Amino acid sequence: MKRTQHCNELRPAHIGQMVTLCGWVHSRRDLGGLIFIDVRDREGRTQTVFDPSDLPKELFERAAALRSECVVRVTGKVRQRPAGTNNPKIPTGEVEVMVKELEVLNVADVLPFPVDDPEVASKVNEELRLKYRYLDLRRPEMARNLRVRSKVATATRVFMDEQGFLEVETPTLFKSTPEGAREFLVPCRTNPGLFYALPQSPQQFKQILMVAGVEKYFQLARCYRDEDLRADRQPEFTQIDIEMSFIEREDIYALIEGLLQRVWKTALNIDVPVPFKRLTFEEALNRYGIDKPDTRLGMELADLTEDFRASKFKVFSGAVAAGGVVKALNAKGLACATQSQIETMTEYAKSFGAKGLAYIKVEKGADGATVEWKSPIVKFFNDAEKAALAKKLAIEEGDLILFAADQWLNACEILGKIRLYCADVLKTQGKLTIPTDRFDFLWVVDFPLLSFDKEQNRWYSSHHPFTAPVAEDIPMLKTDPKKVRGQHYDIVVNGVELGGGSIRIHQPDVQKTVFEEVLQIPPEMVKARFGYMLEAFRFGAPPHGGIALGFDRLIAILCNTASIRDVIAFPKTAKGTCLMTDSPGSVEPKQLRDLHLELKVAKKE
Repeated sequence: MKRTQHCNELRPAHIGQMVTLCGWVHSRRDLGGLIFIDVRDREGRTQTVFDPSDLPKELFERAAALRSECVVRVTGKVRQRPAGTNNPKIPTGEVEVMVKELEVLNVADVLPFPVDDPEVASKVNEELRLKYRYLDLRRPEMARNLRVRSKVATATRVFMDEQGFLEVETPTLFKSTPEGAREFLVPCRTNPGLFYALPQSPQQFKQILMVAGVEKYFQLARCYRDEDLRADRQPEFTQIDIEMSFIEREDIYALIEGLLQRVWKTALNIDVPVPFKRLTFEEALNRYGIDKPDTRLGMELADLTEDFRASKFKVFSGAVAAGGVVKALNAKGLACATQSQIETMTEYAKSFGAKGLAYIKVEKGADGATVEWKSPIVKFFNDAEKAALAKKLAIEEGDLILFAADQWLNACEILGKIRLYCADVLKTQGKLTIPTDRFDFLWVVDFPLLSFDKEQNRWYSSHHPFTAPVAEDIPMLKTDPKKVRGQHYDIVVNGVELGGGSIRIHQPDVQKTVFEEVLQIPPEMVKARFGYMLEAFRFGAPPHGGIALGFDRLIAILCNTASIRDVIAFPKTAKGTCLMTDSPGSVEPKQLRDLHLELKVAKKE
């Protein structure tokens, strides 16, 4: 018989019906002469019962021999579970199937790890899970992640279609543009010595589509970057890629807010309020020490530069005299920090070039009644400085006050890193609890267009070289590049950068100036890498802009998992390998000859 229902479908309304289920043996239990087998498919699971008094001996013995993950087809009658045996944890928990027929479609070997016990399976070494990924994906949690991914992809396509966008596929064999991240290169057999590059993003193609008059483009685009990997990075990844003509930043904000509203409603049935909060890059650094702040954590930075400008504590006053700032953070309730935790925070400060970390523990004094500020630096503070600290940081007993005195960006980033560490410690201690259904969205805007590379003694694009400067800042491109703001924006949720984009440069003369005069790319190199774009812009490029959202990161947030590997069907390891297929692998000498390549293995030192 063919399958009549899936394993998550049966309810009391089906009692008395003959049904056929297909799936995997999720678990088997022998109780009181009866055999209970949970049969699982993609949708869920149903309990089936084998009664030896009602079945041929051979069929019952086949059931008794089944092990986990064997593939079966069972036919039987649906009945109400006996009183007191309902399972409220599963939707089919009120009924069971009394089996009349059993067909073993395939026998499974002993598993390298269990898939029926979520607690045990979650503790399995990740490398083992990736080696047997097809088993790992059978786990209900992983199956759920793939389902969410599929639903969100569909919801995205429906929403973008409703907004008048065309889905256009762009090439995955492109040309090398090494100004960005390291690329994957593909040798071209028909053009010896020449190479394609796998695209880091469809950036240039989607801008060309705007020149072509497409006006509204989107794509769930596959992208590739040969970078060192982390929990939120893979060598190949997916992004929701968008570009629009005749728009301003506000149009992008409204579109993405509407899209994320739809996605959150589809995946989590949560109504996301709009419009999202907005912070400038400068304000985000000043308040949170990072350009992708998790605003759920509180613990905002305070500026004490003016309060300590003339301080007797030379570390602070010296930093201010050198053009720097004094910033402070109140980690409320963390005066109990251990010496090891203080040392960890100190190492964070030193990693940014600081000599150490100044801090104050606010605790009860020896008499048990008074509250003392315990730190060797307090003796240098006058009453006005202490008052400023107490007021700006709302200091109370149990607080830990942390300082950074340095150039503005460094001071902000030091405390930004320490702030996140303190939040983790407070969560572990149960002093900071954040609801799992809370999502704080915000836009970070007005980034600096350019950043300076001291080693190479030149400016480089903070975002990418196609980002348009704020119109009133264009004259400063040649006179004071540091002050030029870019029309760049990032969308952030709970401290995760979901994506970023910008209004693009559409005037060929401005783009040429940025390439050659600001970024100091030689004219011949500009022509070789971007000549076709500059030429296209000469034939009527409309004002345009866009954004790309990290699809894998988005799904990881919706599935509440820390690693994007858990929401990608077949991810790579941290070393960029696929343990299941054992790739990358070697190739035949003939393949290399066809590509006009010779393999040279570097000698180990």
